[in-house]
Parts: sequence; structure tokens; C-alpha cells
Amino acid sequence: MTILIASPEAVPFIKTGGLADAVGALLKEYKKIGIDAAIILPLYKKIKTADRDFQLQSLNKRITVPLGDSLEEGKLWKGQTPEGVTAYFIENDKFYGRDELYGTPEGDYPDNASRFIFYSRGVLEAAKVLELKVDVIHCNDWQAGLIPVYIKTIYRDRFPKTATLISIHNLGYQGLFWHFDMPLTGLGWELFNMDGLEFYGKINFLKGGLVFADIVSTVSDTYAKEILTPDFGFGLDGVLRKRGKDLYGVINGLDGDEWNPEKDSYISANYSRMDISGKTLCKKSLIKEMGLSNNNLPLIGMVSRLSAQKGLDLVADSIEKIIDGARLIVLGKGDEPFHRVFLKLKEKYKGRIAVNIGFDNTMAHRIYAGSDIFLMPSMYEPCGLGQLIALRYGTIPVARKTGGLADTIVKYNRSKGDGTGFLFNGYNRREILKAIGRAIELFKDKKQWGEIVSNAMSQDFSWRTSAEKYLSLYKRALKKVG
Repeated sequence: MTILIASPEAVPFIKTGGLADAVGALLKEYKKIGIDAAIILPLYKKIKTADRDFQLQSLNKRITVPLGDSLEEGKLWKGQTPEGVTAYFIENDKFYGRDELYGTPEGDYPDNASRFIFYSRGVLEAAKVLELKVDVIHCNDWQAGLIPVYIKTIYRDRFPKTATLISIHNLGYQGLFWHFDMPLTGLGWELFNMDGLEFYGKINFLKGGLVFADIVSTVSDTYAKEILTPDFGFGLDGVLRKRGKDLYGVINGLDGDEWNPEKDSYISANYSRMDISGKTLCKKSLIKEMGLSNNNLPLIGMVSRLSAQKGLDLVADSIEKIIDGARLIVLGKGDEPFHRVFLKLKEKYKGRIAVNIGFDNTMAHRIYAGSDIFLMPSMYEPCGLGQLIALRYGTIPVARKTGGLADTIVKYNRSKGDGTGFLFNGYNRREILKAIGRAIELFKDKKQWGEIVSNAMSQDFSWRTSAEKYLSLYKRALKKVG
């Protein structure tokens, strides 16, 4: 079985969030178990200028992609990961020679429809030009959502036996564009209806993938159930209910090479479940580096995209109560209003809150290692990577019981001494403060805190199980195309 993974981002090449981590780690796992899998990405400016050696080489081949009445050319490149996973890239500086992937803090790029129509058709054109024999194309998120549509329509004769699986990493991002962009797709207007790409008068790229892919997956069992409801379905719950028999949850794993406190070169001291002493050194170093006061209080860390989904409003509204009994570090970037809010809180509560706007991989590792508590009060969370890393580093998650957070964190039972974190249900100030309060109270009991840290670090979230489940889904998809 030959797999081509289509994703707008993947580590180690390019990353804005958890999608990149998940795709990169899955590819690495496939390499370990001997599966023939490659990835195809846009050749972003950041990949071209990266410090890391991806062994990029031009293949001296070009593709031509129709976009409405015009033709856009793409140049094909090849590279690989340090583990030897093959990567293909589609170069078009008009679309991808920009500082960011999808937009700026002020908003999305206005031509994102063209950029990812070009990518979706470009993947199939590249497979033709490179003469790739592909059994399954694993599409990720809305940016690759049109690939299953093209496979079943314009490219049906070219790829008659190629199956598609689309993974939903976050249903809140769907690729919505005005209907005047429909001619750019090259698809007929007969597909612009409620059973096709139309969504309240707009084109919906992700919906196209959900309707036309052979198999649909998402990144946790709980989220697979949640998205069938109006509260979490973002208007697509009806479409997903129709595809219910083809919808599966596959929890993301954790890259144990990248995230390992015993070997992590980014942190001040290495440590393990058997010898936790290095974690204390990591905390002291982090507090000093961030200019925070009081080593004795629990340190709460957040590494997050700064958006409404992540529960940042709850944190901001509860900040005075939180820092009464703890110190807080926030790392991330996202929506400009949240940048402003948290920078103001940093100024107002100097020495009690540290805020870094942007993504800094080294700092992220240090926060996971040096914090006592990891806060994830998400409104919804398809899977979540932060809690998996936190558990590996003995940093106890306090999270809202939703999606993958509900599937991967076991509520701590103080009388039995089992469990790995603290969960709360309601999305409100009272609930988050109660959960944080329970964690802070347990932190005062060093014996029981040691138990929960040991429990957390005993969890196994390796990618092997998830990779094997995807392989079984690919087989299901192949049976559907005969």
C-alpha cells in the first residue's frame, strides 16, 4: 500500500499548530514500521529559508493548474525528513512566497481560495507528472478538502482506484469562500448545492471533502461523537451524521523522540519518572528566566494558539484569582485582541504573569518541563497535543472535559491516588477556578502530588496504535473503490 499524505503543514518542514505535529509524527511512525508513505506540501517561503537541511532539490518538472480562465504553473521539488521520509513540494511564489501560511493577525489572506484550489489540484497534477502510483491519499483539513472532490469528478478516469481519507483536525476551520469563487475550482455548478459544496450560499472546501472522501476521520473518539451535534458541528453536523458509518475517531499520538524529558536538550535538567529532581531545577530556571517571583507557589503553564476556542477569555476573566495562589506563563500567538489583553495583564501583574507572544520551540519545551500545572480550558478541543506533552513531562493538566482532553486525561481521585489530571465541565469562571483550586490544593501535599506526577509520566501515547488504526481505515477506503 502506497500512501500520499496531503497536508498544508507538517513538521519538521513547517508548523503553525498541532496539525503539523500530528502529520509529521504519523509519517515518522510509518517509516519505522516500513509503510511506503510520502507527503506533499506547498513550498512556503519559510521552508525555502529554513536553517535545517531538508535536502531540497528541484525535480525540473512543472505542473499546470487551471484556475478559472487562467493557468497557474507550479515547479516541483523533493526533499526529506531526517528520518528519510520523502517529501514533495509545489512551488508557486505568487501563492506561497509570503511570510505566513494562511494570513496575518489582522485576518486571512484574501486569495486563500485560489491558493488552496491550486494546491488541491496541484497534488493530483504532481502525482500525474511524477508518475506516482498512489493507493490512498490521506487529506488533512480544509486546505486539502477539494482533493476527494476532484478524485470523484475531474480526475476520476486518471485515478480510478485511488481511495481518499480526510482527517478533521478542527471542524471550526472549514475553508469558506464566496460563491463567485466557484468557477476557480473548475467544478460544475451542479455541485454547488446542499448535497455538494454549497454551505449557506458559500463554497465550503471541508464540506466537499466530507461528502466525497471514502472515509472520514477525526482526532479523538469523543470529538467524533461531539461533531455529530449542533453544539460542536459548526453547521456540518447533518453532513457528518449522513457519513456516520464512515466516520472514525483516531486519537493523535505523541512523538516520543521530540518530547522526552530524559533526553530533551532544550531544558535546564533532564529527569524521569524514577528521578524527578531535575524538574525542580527546570522550574527554578524558568521562573528566573521569566522574571517571576516566588518559587514555592505552583507554576501554571499555557502553550496555546491565542484564540477564543482555547478558553483565553476564561483565563483573562479569572486572572486575579488564579495568581492569588500560583504564577502563570503564557506562550503563543493568534488573534490580535488576545495579544493585547495578555500583554496588558503582563504589565499590570509584573512578576506574577509572564507572556510571550509568538511561537518559540525552545521556550515551549522549557514551559512543559518547568511548570507544575498545564492549563487547557478549551471551549472545544478535537484532540489536543499540549496535555499529552504535559503528561509526559509530569506537568499536571487542568482542562475542560471535551474532545480529546476527555479521552486522554483521567480525573484524579484523591482517596484512591489514581488519575492524571483535573477536569471541569461548564465553560465558565466558576468551573475553571474550582479545577485550578483543586490542583493548587493537591500541590501542597507533596506526597500526593508526587503520586499524580508519577501517574502522569506512566501514560503511553505512542503513535504506533494510531498508525495501525489509520492503516486499517485505508484498507476500508480501498475496498470502497474496488
